[in-house]
Amino acid sequence: MMKFVRKVTEHGIRATFVNTDFNHMRVLEAMSKKDVDVNEDMISLVSIPDGLELGGDRTDFLKANEAMRRVMPGKLEELIKNMKSEGKNVACVVAEGATGWAFQVAKNMGIKGLAFYPVSATTFAVFRSIPKLIEDGVIDKNGTILKKQKIHLSATMPAIKTETFGWACINDISAQNSFFQFPIENNNFLKSADFIVCNTAFDLEAATFSLFPEILPVGPLTASNKLGNQASNFWAEDDDCLAWLDQQPACSVIYAAFGSTADFDQTQFQELALGLELMNKPFLWVLRPGMSNAEPFRKEFEGRIGCRGKIVNWAPQEKVLNHPSIACFMSHCGWNSTTEGLSNGVPFLCWPYIVDQFLNETYICDVWKVGLGFEKDGTGIVTKEEIKNKVEQIVGDLNYKMRAVDLKEKIANSTVQDGSSFKNFGKIVEWMKSI
Repeated sequence: MMKFVRKVTEHGIRATFVNTDFNHMRVLEAMSKKDVDVNEDMISLVSIPDGLELGGDRTDFLKANEAMRRVMPGKLEELIKNMKSEGKNVACVVAEGATGWAFQVAKNMGIKGLAFYPVSATTFAVFRSIPKLIEDGVIDKNGTILKKQKIHLSATMPAIKTETFGWACINDISAQNSFFQFPIENNNFLKSADFIVCNTAFDLEAATFSLFPEILPVGPLTASNKLGNQASNFWAEDDDCLAWLDQQPACSVIYAAFGSTADFDQTQFQELALGLELMNKPFLWVLRPGMSNAEPFRKEFEGRIGCRGKIVNWAPQEKVLNHPSIACFMSHCGWNSTTEGLSNGVPFLCWPYIVDQFLNETYICDVWKVGLGFEKDGTGIVTKEEIKNKVEQIVGDLNYKMRAVDLKEKIANSTVQDGSSFKNFGKIVEWMKSI
C-alpha cells in the first residue's frame, strides 16, 4: 500500500495514509530506529482504532474482524469529516481490497473509491468465483470442499488444487467458516468501488485477466532505491547484512525469510535451523523478534555456524534479493515476497503458511516452474534432510535460475513506459486528478 501511495504522490497527488493505531505505532517505532524520509509534504501518516485493546490478540481472525467491522467504519467516517472541516478535499478513498466496508463509507459520503489488492489476481479471482464454485458443486454454501480435486476457473487458466483455496488453508473449522463468509460479504462491498487494481503484472497471470478484465494490474510495485525503507516496516531493517552479502560468492547464499506473521512450533524451528546448518552453504536468515521464542537458541547457534551464516531481525528484502550473491529464496510465499523474488530473477524454495500462500506456491512450482516445495514427513515436519536435499536440487539445476531470469525480464517490461502496468497506473493517476 505504501509503495502504491508513494507512486501516486510522485504525480503531485497528496495522500493521507490511514493505519490502525496498533500498526501505526509499530511503523513509527521502526522508523525511529532508522533515518526514514516519509515526504511529509505529500504523505501524512495517521491512524484510527481497530476495536481491540492494545494487548488484544490480533492473530485471532474471528475476534479481530468483528472488532474492526464494528469500530473502524465509524472512525474512518469521523476522520474524513475532520479532514474536510480542516479544508482538505478528500476526493478518493484507496483501501486494501479486503476492507470492503471502506468503500461503503466512501459511497455514503459521496467520495470515489479504489480497491487495491496486495494479493495475486488469481487469489482475488478465487474469492470472486465463490458463487460459481457453489453452483458447480465444488464447495457447499459454507465453503466446505466437497471433493479434493484440481479445477480450472476458466478454460485457459492453470489448474489449481481446491485445498489451496484461501479459507480451506485454515485448520480451525469455526475460523474457516467465518473466513469464508468474509469474501462473500466483501464482494458485495466491492460493488461500491470505482476501480480494482492489483499488485501484479499481466504476463504473470494473463488468463486471470481474461476472466476478470475489470482487475487492472499495476505492478509489481517496487521500493525506491533512494528511499529504501518505505515507512511501512514493523521492524527496523538491518542493512549490515548487505555488507556480509558483499563478502559471499555470486549465487551462493540461501536467503530464508518467512514474512511478518508466519511462525513455527519448537520442533519445526529446530529442524529448520539444523537444515540450514546441514546444507553447508552460506545463508542469511531473517529471525524476527519473538519468532518461535528463538532468542535462547540463537546465540548458541550463531556460535556454531560462525561466519558461514548471518541472522538478522529484519532485512531490506528487495536489496537482498537484488544482490548477486543470492542463490535462492526460502520463503513463506506471501505475495509481496513472491513478486519481489520474481522481480529479481531468484528461484524459490516454498514453505507456505496460510491463506493465499499455498496458491502462490502452486504458481511458483507448477505454472512458472521457478521453485520447489518441501515435503513433510509422517509427523507433519519438514526435516533437516529434506531442507538439505531441496537446496541442493534447486541450486544444482540451472534451469530454475534461467526460467526465473526470463520471467524477471517479462514482468520488468510491464512497468516501463508503454508497458501494461505502466499504462494502467497512468490511467489511475489521470482518473484521480480528474475527480
